[in-house]
Amino acid sequence: MASAGEEKMKGCRPKLFGAKEKKSAKRTDSPSCNAAELGPSPSKTVSASPLRTLSGVKSIRLSHFLAQPSSINRTTEPIRIFVSTWNVGGKAPTAELNMDDFVPPDDHSDIYVLGFQEIVPLNAGNVLVIEDNEPAARWLVLINQALNRPADNDTNVFQHPTSPSVDSTSSRASSSLDTSFSELTKTASGSTIFQKSSLKAIRKPFMPMQRKRLKACNCPAEMVKSSYRDACFRRPKKHADETDSSGEEEKENTRDSCGSVLSEVTSAPTARDQLKYNLIVCKQMVGIFVTVWVKKELVQHIGHLRTSCIGRGILGCLGNKGCISVSMTVHQTSFCFICSHLASGQKEGDEFRRNSDVLEIQRLTLFSRLCRRTGRRIPEKILEHDKVIWFGDLNYRIALSYEDTKRLLTENNWDALFEKDQLKIERDAGRVFKGWNEGKIYFAPTYKYSSNSDAYAGETATSNKKRRTPAWCDRILWRGDGTSQLSYYRGESRFSDHRPVCGTFIVEVEALNRKTRRRSSNADMKIGAEELLPTDKNKGKEEPAHWDSSCASPTPPDQSSTPWWRRCCYLSNHDVLAEA
Repeated sequence: MASAGEEKMKGCRPKLFGAKEKKSAKRTDSPSCNAAELGPSPSKTVSASPLRTLSGVKSIRLSHFLAQPSSINRTTEPIRIFVSTWNVGGKAPTAELNMDDFVPPDDHSDIYVLGFQEIVPLNAGNVLVIEDNEPAARWLVLINQALNRPADNDTNVFQHPTSPSVDSTSSRASSSLDTSFSELTKTASGSTIFQKSSLKAIRKPFMPMQRKRLKACNCPAEMVKSSYRDACFRRPKKHADETDSSGEEEKENTRDSCGSVLSEVTSAPTARDQLKYNLIVCKQMVGIFVTVWVKKELVQHIGHLRTSCIGRGILGCLGNKGCISVSMTVHQTSFCFICSHLASGQKEGDEFRRNSDVLEIQRLTLFSRLCRRTGRRIPEKILEHDKVIWFGDLNYRIALSYEDTKRLLTENNWDALFEKDQLKIERDAGRVFKGWNEGKIYFAPTYKYSSNSDAYAGETATSNKKRRTPAWCDRILWRGDGTSQLSYYRGESRFSDHRPVCGTFIVEVEALNRKTRRRSSNADMKIGAEELLPTDKNKGKEEPAHWDSSCASPTPPDQSSTPWWRRCCYLSNHDVLAEA
């Protein structure tokens, strides 16, 4: 009866170790090689060699044994984001332009997202042939001057050079651009080479030293793919050049006939350390230009950086209209910033063309795939992101005649005027931007002004065709929980026929708890079986574990009393398992 009971109990035991004692005894005389067989059924013939046993194990997640509650590893941190948009009407800036209306000196945000429209004239040459990078280079230098100026110096660094740094170097370069750009853009071939390389050379000292890592995955260790080879925590590939200066850029720089100006910008190896803000995105599509600047301390927490350009202009695909989208993660929260220039026109029905632009941008924008988190993928579409901010010249007009609009403007009756705003009407009807938010507008319409004047262009128009009804064309909208807008206002610069519009946000981002970040990264590590096997016998002798040459597999001391999972993970995780 006892033997029958034992046979009955054997059937209830998990068949994890179906030992083939007879076959294993024939293959080796060493008792240390008689490892447990891992298989679904004892009927199949499987080698008992630990080498083959481990090859059948794809991966082992140590968090199964050292799991910590995920909630204690999470925390939220507030970050301040400044967003600004400006249609500059195809005018290139000069060194004397005051940027305070576009980048206020007293803001001190963590992230600056700055977008332009019409940085170049939207003529056939720029749209169909080659886009002009000269104005983008000038704007870049002026933005750097505004963000990275010394705290105790509010004067124009163009007029008062300071000690050698990126600030003073870029200032000298910017003042020289007025003459050097005009001299070097006389021929098409010469201008093409210079313009491409000048923007790359000027932006280079403003960017982080290891900016390639911004595009890499910054997921924590527990957020991995199903395959250990594609895990987010895999050891990063070694970059050929930590400064990320490609050979193409170097070759182009040597062809610059204005090498003295550019060498001033790219020199001074210690200048990067003096920057308060680093440039992480610099992208142009014809007249649309986007830059993103991040505090130097926050750069290390930026990842999954990607951009996407969608043209919605001529033929529905060219870049005179459209958008540039930027996707990135800050800590463990995904962000998407969209700078757009939508279809123009104030005729009845033109608002539906703008609605179509918005819907097509949302449909066509697709960011490259980088990695996957546990349970969900890194966002590839706009609406998949945790936080989204859409800004730019949206071109929505006021559905009133010029006379009625002017009368309400004279009375400062903003509420009555805003009730006829096309964007508000379309949003209330659910035809566009459904579920998005916009701050209360307490400022006058931002379009269209006469040149270098505070008067609207309609007051000086000679014909009704050229008359433009004032409108809130420049807007900032957002979506996503944990986002609150602190300010929403317009600047008063007379540089363009549009006024710049700015918004400041406080956004809650999810981050790993600093106290438990290191422990969670070790505990939730996923280890492939191939990584547990030594590649060289001589190298294996240097490991702290014992090496048995008769079975070619790593074995910890006192195998008989050690669980099988400890034997598998002993070599690579001795320190982690010791804590357990």
